[in-house]
Amino acid sequence: MSMTTDYEALGKAVYETVAAASTRMPTDIAAALEAAFQREEGPSSRAALGFIVENNVLAREQRTPICQDTGYPTFYIALPTGWDRQQVINTIRAQLPTATREALLRPNSVDIVTGRNAGDNSGTLYPALYFDEADGDVLEIKLLLKGGGSENVSTQFKLPMASIGAGRDLNGVRKAVLQAVLEAQGFGCAPGILGVAIGADRAQGYALAKKQLLRSLADHSPTPELAELESRLLAEANEMGIGAMGFGGTTTVLGVKVAAAHRHPASFFVTIAYGCWALRRKTLRFGPDGYEITD
Repeated sequence: MSMTTDYEALGKAVYETVAAASTRMPTDIAAALEAAFQREEGPSSRAALGFIVENNVLAREQRTPICQDTGYPTFYIALPTGWDRQQVINTIRAQLPTATREALLRPNSVDIVTGRNAGDNSGTLYPALYFDEADGDVLEIKLLLKGGGSENVSTQFKLPMASIGAGRDLNGVRKAVLQAVLEAQGFGCAPGILGVAIGADRAQGYALAKKQLLRSLADHSPTPELAELESRLLAEANEMGIGAMGFGGTTTVLGVKVAAAHRHPASFFVTIAYGCWALRRKTLRFGPDGYEITD
């Protein structure tokens, strides 16, 4: 069997991807947190950022989870011709119990009827898996480990919304996103990263918003109007004074990433996926010559 469709080798690579995501902060996020710590003057927020920066160093050095809530695993898979979709699903799912036993993941899979924790991150429709087709012979898997606190403050608005003066335009989108940041306060473990989706239907809006959290902090929307909105929202969110963990300060948000989809004439949704400071993402590229794991 060639390495191109070697499911055993893929399993080992997926396991290493899970371990890397759980224990190694993405380089751009770590740098942004360090910069926030250096410029923060508020004593409580500066202390919180200092602990976060130190924690990230220790997690990498000791190969321990960055956060005790190791999150809900979401996998985005680009599948080339020749791979069996169900076997890839089975291969990914099989790695989570192993990672859980080795304390790289916390048991986070709870039965909705019995309330019983599976204990090994297995369960019905767990984890989240999204598939696309891919050209070439490289299978790409993007992993996002998203904590429950940040997921709980993710939200969706239906415009127009008179209570915040938001109409059906980009200024209304701006007001909705800032309202989401205001409502999240420190509950989303600020400083956060915001994935924003404009348009679509309700379900696609949430999926598209969360996918924006995979983008690098240096990345900007190719649509000039959306790129301008990203920059404005970043500046205005940081003028709100919420600060790290809600303690007040100059850094509430590290990045804002906006995407848009066509909408139904009767609907105008703005969806915000809030990512906490422990934004854990990794990309696995698995091909005939081996694999690599990047941020």
